[in-house]
Amino acid sequence: MAGISMDEALDRAGTGAFQRRLMGIFGLVWTADAMQVLAVGFTAAPIAATFGLTVPQALQTGTLFFLGMLIGAVVFGRLADKVGRRYVLILTVACDALFGTLSIFAPDFTSLLVLRFLTGLAVGGTLPVDYAMMAEFLPAKSRGRWLVALEGFWAIGTLIVALAAWGFSVAGVQDAWRYIFGVTAVPALLGLTLRFFVPESPLYLLRTGRAEDAKAIVNRVLTLHGKAPLAAREEIVAAPHAAGEGIFSGPLRRRSLLILMIWFLVSISYYGVFTWMPAKLAGDGFGFVRGYGFLVFVALAQVPGYVLAAYGVEAWGRKPTLIGFCLLSALGCLLFVLSGSDVLIGASLLIMSFALLGTWGALYAYTPELYPTASRATGMGAAGAMARLGGLLAPSLMAFVVAEGLGVAIGLFAGLLVIAAIAATAIDAETRRTALA
Repeated sequence: MAGISMDEALDRAGTGAFQRRLMGIFGLVWTADAMQVLAVGFTAAPIAATFGLTVPQALQTGTLFFLGMLIGAVVFGRLADKVGRRYVLILTVACDALFGTLSIFAPDFTSLLVLRFLTGLAVGGTLPVDYAMMAEFLPAKSRGRWLVALEGFWAIGTLIVALAAWGFSVAGVQDAWRYIFGVTAVPALLGLTLRFFVPESPLYLLRTGRAEDAKAIVNRVLTLHGKAPLAAREEIVAAPHAAGEGIFSGPLRRRSLLILMIWFLVSISYYGVFTWMPAKLAGDGFGFVRGYGFLVFVALAQVPGYVLAAYGVEAWGRKPTLIGFCLLSALGCLLFVLSGSDVLIGASLLIMSFALLGTWGALYAYTPELYPTASRATGMGAAGAMARLGGLLAPSLMAFVVAEGLGVAIGLFAGLLVIAAIAATAIDAETRRTALA
């Protein structure tokens, strides 16, 4: 009986039709999740108009949504390490589709708050599990760019929700938030059926003693790619387990603390900018930099950020790419603070959008590779929780700091992003082309 590692088996299978199908299925829900998250900024004003509230009161829907995401990331990430990725994938996207759709028909503000919390709970669960599972179907040599490509669907979701909000604003429809939530629910509803065609992660199966089931799934991938299946005498052998696999165990404690700090700092900066910007630009704005139309350009600026991140994580490595994008994001924030004209303000917003989304791409490629299979979804769930904590705190921080001046708030984010870059330099691993344990 000849033994091969899972990484060798995946390398033999290569990337092709199977991964493209996964990308389409995961990407569809990732697009939906981006739309749900960014809808917080686009729906606040119309929700306030519908229910006779102030915009800060209407933003409570965002607060409850992010609280749900925080809880969902922790609970479902850990659950996926215990019971399997596939079951959690189906459960979370079903809840996303259900509660996202019901949000459209909320009769009062209290009902809407409850439904947005439940939707956030589901969305928080989909994000970390999607990434852990996608990583476990990819060979080391191409994992980084595929993971960044999956994160690129976030830009598609951002663009769609910005175009939808712009269109409904121009049309002057009443209760525009219902229509925006309707648009966000569509890809989740489509993705629900497709999730049933995703098999369990073979790496998870191998780690839980189901080597034959893992081999069967690998053989499906090999056959689909036109390659010979593993021979009967070939056995996939699990790599030795780490001594302690908890994300705060001795071998992982340092990198967990640092990467979770980075997730929090990047998140509070990203949501600080992007929960403030839609309402600001839709109202008074800055000269020609106003209205939902400019937000479409801001969303488009994210696409080349992902492209460069996809190139960088493979060509330069995960750490250098992450550090570079954190510093470029900080530079965009500083340019905004120092801008004396509408042109420079517009340019700084485009740089922030480009660089912050490239930062997310590098983070999502790097983080799942820092953990062994037994705790990968838990690690991604903890990272997601830090991101949602940042999303929870960002609007309150903006309200507090903006009283001192908008430039002070954006300057604060520049400082946080520099700290994130410094923390990234201290992580003890570069995972480019490293096999998953």
